[in-house]
Amino acid sequence: MTVSRFWNPPALPPPASRYSQAVMTTGANRWLHLSGQLGVARDGTIADGLAAQIDQALANIDAALADAGMVRADLVKLTFYLTTNDAAAIATYRARRDAFLGTTTPPAATVLIVAGLAAPAYLAEIDAVAAA
Repeated sequence: MTVSRFWNPPALPPPASRYSQAVMTTGANRWLHLSGQLGVARDGTIADGLAAQIDQALANIDAALADAGMVRADLVKLTFYLTTNDAAAIATYRARRDAFLGTTTPPAATVLIVAGLAAPAYLAEIDAVAAA
């Protein structure tokens, strides 16, 4: 049986938003490591704007989880790459991430601001690790 412990060790600073500082998984028989997902739909359409691209990338993660027989609660790590470094972009990232996770215990998470992604139209990319 897979057991993941999500917590914020008291020796670390508290999270800046809704994520876990640490996740320890034991008993996992399956690990899913997803390549970075972009705000691109199956038909190749690029979502318009940061919020829409984050939502599409998260929808792609959902689809990959489902295909692997997993669910959002199996996520243990999310890494977000954003091309914009301002308060509005960070607020958008946090809001879209929190809406995606809902009441699920938040996995460990990292957000990085990068100079660019594989094409100028891409504003966000997200990779994920899940365990079950």
